[in-house]
Amino acid sequence: MPPVPDVFAPAQLGPVTLPNRVIKAATFEGRTPDARVTDDLVDYHLKVARGGAGMTTVAYLAVSPEGRTDRQQIFLRAEAVPGLRKLTAAIHAEGAAVAAQLGHAGPVANGRSNQARAISSSRLPSPLSMQMVRTANEADIRRVTRDYIDGARLAVSSGFDCLELHLGHNYLLSSFLSPNLNRRRDRWGGSLANRSRFPRQVVRAVREAVGDAAAVTAKINMSDGVSTGLGLEESLEFASMLEYDGGLDALQLSGGSSLLNPMYLFRGAVPIEELAATMPLVPRLGMRMIGKRVLRSYPFEEAYLLAHARRFRSALKMPLILLGGINRREILDLAMDEGFEFVAMARALLREPDLVNRMQTDRTSAGICIHCNQCMPTIYSGTRCVLVDSD
Repeated sequence: MPPVPDVFAPAQLGPVTLPNRVIKAATFEGRTPDARVTDDLVDYHLKVARGGAGMTTVAYLAVSPEGRTDRQQIFLRAEAVPGLRKLTAAIHAEGAAVAAQLGHAGPVANGRSNQARAISSSRLPSPLSMQMVRTANEADIRRVTRDYIDGARLAVSSGFDCLELHLGHNYLLSSFLSPNLNRRRDRWGGSLANRSRFPRQVVRAVREAVGDAAAVTAKINMSDGVSTGLGLEESLEFASMLEYDGGLDALQLSGGSSLLNPMYLFRGAVPIEELAATMPLVPRLGMRMIGKRVLRSYPFEEAYLLAHARRFRSALKMPLILLGGINRREILDLAMDEGFEFVAMARALLREPDLVNRMQTDRTSAGICIHCNQCMPTIYSGTRCVLVDSD
């Protein structure tokens, strides 16, 4: 057996050397009102870099204008590059690496906000825009694949060390994988081999486009958290396909559906009233009426995705990134002991950006995040822990 790595020692992620094995997971920052980098966005990631994370992830950079969940999100085009270069240079000056999460929101996009109709694997109604999401046609699939290639090249030219491809949460590529969302009868639907064709095509295209100029990882669902959605067994099979293709340097293991079951990923308290208060009148009323059915409650437990992730670790040889409710130093060490190469943290670092530094010097350190999820309603006014000011 190889020796268990030290989570705080430098580590190789594809062609990139990270100062340690802790990654700040992608969480939408809510700091890009004009779909461009702001000083506030830079400062947000600087706190994480100074706080000890080996790599911070900018979330999320849409590859197509209609691929944003909201018009405030950055989409990759020439006008965004100067700001992105400023951000990456600032992170590098702190000695940390920086990743760009590349994605297309698909059915999770707000078509009214983007002023462009959302697309998905199959036609369905959108609770976000109160419009119909149209079926992606062959031309859309070719165009979006090119958009991923162009976006990846822009991200590399902007100084990003790693590209994280979003294949989860029922965003566009995940919607093709999902048997309950993908009802197609062409070569893009039906069997898992067909449903995985589009995401695999994107991964191969991005890898070919960037070569070894950056690490390439992907976030995938181990389960959609929906009874008729992508489940554990098919996800394991899909992950094996990705490993066979050889286009990725690591897989980040996630779950849940931003469209159908978002709390499957987040766990903990469900702030329905607070979420409703941020919405326009009609969605607000809907949230108050059916919010408890849409936002199912799952109790929080430390490392709550670990049980599923162990199945992937036993089935795959490629590097894996453990995500989900990591708040204590002992869980970092446990992840290394069980063969995971990296760990990803989100809410714990939102509450305490310097938590990683403290964990490095004190093996008993634990985050103080209480998983109230009051941060969720802040995503379009500057994602933050609302309890920080009261500490």
